[in-house]
Amino acid sequence: MSNQEIVEIMDIPFNKLTQKELLQQHLYPRINAGESTYIVTANPEIVMQTRVDAVYKQSVKSADYIIPDGAGVVIASKILGNPIEERVTGFDLMFKLLSYAEKHNLSCYFLGAKQEANERAVNRVRSQYPGIRIAGSHHGYFNADAEAAVAEQAATTKPDLIFVAMGFPRQENFIAAHKHLFEKGVFMGVGGVFDILAGEMKRAPRAWIKLNLEWLYRLIKQPFRWKRILKAFEFMFRVLIRK
Repeated sequence: MSNQEIVEIMDIPFNKLTQKELLQQHLYPRINAGESTYIVTANPEIVMQTRVDAVYKQSVKSADYIIPDGAGVVIASKILGNPIEERVTGFDLMFKLLSYAEKHNLSCYFLGAKQEANERAVNRVRSQYPGIRIAGSHHGYFNADAEAAVAEQAATTKPDLIFVAMGFPRQENFIAAHKHLFEKGVFMGVGGVFDILAGEMKRAPRAWIKLNLEWLYRLIKQPFRWKRILKAFEFMFRVLIRK
């Protein structure tokens, strides 16, 4: 973990950085220097998972940056009296990094989602950022026995940015276990972003996001997520109890 100011929420140290500070003062310089950098975009569900999964907790805490991708985390920081200024979403951060990659001739690797969704996501990135270099891609439907081989193959492409869209806890566990195989690169778990790029899932409208209601939009569109939403409410309850 980097030494900049943090706020601990349920033993998870969140970086108190705005998106602009994170990019300009930390990520861009580290990319330019060829440093390996692991980012976790953590929401309340991820924090709750670390409470019951020691291996996952270690995977998360081994990150160089843990950023608040969830309005609940920002609210919790305020309740605890050590406020985070803004939510930094993995979705928006990924696109900022893609834009930087195009401008600076950097290469990107895309790991995760189903094969067809992965291909459509990569094609969408190519069309949106025509100057970007695609180091390679691989779907996320492989078993644990194949993990090392997939990671080793990805490492041979020497990417500058590695986006892993396999959902938590798998994506963070994968990165923590295999990032040592790579010479360099920014590693970030991006959940369902490939499915959004592929057109299989829609992100909440901007107005919902600004009102911190993205969770409600997802619940309306995907009612099966109700158990995950309950975890977010449990997270807030535990923060209030601790306060």
